[in-house]
Amino acid sequence: MTTAYEFQFWLFAVLAIVSALAFVTRRNPVPAALWLVNVMFALAGLYVLFDAPFVGAVQVLVYAGAIMVVFIFVVMLLNLGRDGLSDLRPLAARLSAGLVAAGLLATLLTVARDPLPAPALAPASDNVVAPVANALFTDHLVAFELTSLVLLVAVIGAVLLAKRRTAA
Repeated sequence: MTTAYEFQFWLFAVLAIVSALAFVTRRNPVPAALWLVNVMFALAGLYVLFDAPFVGAVQVLVYAGAIMVVFIFVVMLLNLGRDGLSDLRPLAARLSAGLVAAGLLATLLTVARDPLPAPALAPASDNVVAPVANALFTDHLVAFELTSLVLLVAVIGAVLLAKRRTAA
């Protein structure tokens, strides 16, 4: 393993742990959800480093994208995060942004100093999506559809709760 890969591994690992700690220590659910999105992106970076780009892409699309958008939508609909926009103070926000920028700059400098070897092209028959799609839409179709119904019921329940709260 080259130093660039090791550095990126530790960068994503520390970012995931720090973001997870920030997630569980927030009182306001909106910043907590945004920290959880940061955890999801760090995990996707780790998946890509472990030669699982499909799992990393699914991590970003499904969890950091769809699930967290639904979660933020429900939180905003219920007005749970109304007492403040963020638990971070301006100095802490600047420091964390500076740390992220320093980490990205260090990654860029590490890769520029020690360029990564060009990856070997996979054969055209090496398709990682087809087995997952076949299993998802044949063997696990009922579970897949039930999950979508559970999410739909959760959103409808949140709308009904929000309407009841505003009507009272």
